[in-house]
Amino acid sequence: MNLDPFDSPGNPGGSTEVERDRWGRPLVVPPTGGGPIPYTRTTTYVGCLEDTYNLSRWQQRMVAVGLADRPDLVLAVGAHRDDRDKLNQLVDDAMEAAKAHAAAEIGTALHKLTEPLDLGQTLGVVPEAYRADLEAYRRATARLEVVGIERFTVLDDLRVAGTHDRTVRFQGREFIADIKTGSIEYGALKIAMQLSVYAHSVLYDPATRERAPLEVDQERAIVIHLPAGQGRCELHWVDIAAGWEAVQVATMVRAWRSRKGLFTAFDLPDPAEEIAAAATVEELGAIWQRANALGRWTDDLTQRAATRKAELVGGSA
Repeated sequence: MNLDPFDSPGNPGGSTEVERDRWGRPLVVPPTGGGPIPYTRTTTYVGCLEDTYNLSRWQQRMVAVGLADRPDLVLAVGAHRDDRDKLNQLVDDAMEAAKAHAAAEIGTALHKLTEPLDLGQTLGVVPEAYRADLEAYRRATARLEVVGIERFTVLDDLRVAGTHDRTVRFQGREFIADIKTGSIEYGALKIAMQLSVYAHSVLYDPATRERAPLEVDQERAIVIHLPAGQGRCELHWVDIAAGWEAVQVATMVRAWRSRKGLFTAFDLPDPAEEIAAAATVEELGAIWQRANALGRWTDDLTQRAATRKAELVGGSA
């Protein structure tokens, strides 16, 4: 084991927990200094291009199965059909009744057990059904030298932060590696984007607020696919150069989603005419507020307003 900066065997991935805001966003001190500010989670940032159709349909099926198994939930839905919060809770209960979260819980536990394996530590009691999974993981990753586990990184240009599973060395080069215990059939785009963000990031220590280079390959990354309960583990190369191209598209999409002033009413007055007719400086301020809120204010209007203000102030002198 050869853990790089900000890793320690006692707490692989960093010396302290990452502080987060109430929405779960990591708080990071920008390179320019000052207080910590929220960075977008990597998975959230790249998720705007994700096709969630198949996931949504699966969730809907699980709710249907859960309701079929729990008539009491069907009765509760009828009693609370106008209560949004209660209905959300009943949907969660139906998902749980269908055991929709069981596979996720198993996958999370299996994922966690790979850490002591990579650290060379002795595992505790592992159910027989999952010992074959861990042995398959050990065999598949024997060619990879783990140099970092659960490392927290930041991409300051985009104000994005996240934790990647592993940094590994293979044939003399270091790569980002990600462990997936569920299906990867529909997730290639998001995975490629996510790992490309990590590859372009730098290490960040939440305790010291220091940054350190993360010198990994930016063309390819590795997915370690360990489907829970199947006793097999496979390695896949991921084209993160293509993923990085998609991240640029995601950046444009996110910028577009924050655009304002795309709708204007037919009968709105022309701000230039309003400025010319303004009788007081206060009226000019009100015109600016309305036009700016609608995204209609321009540099030309700024100049017109300044000229009219000078005329009004001069006229009252």
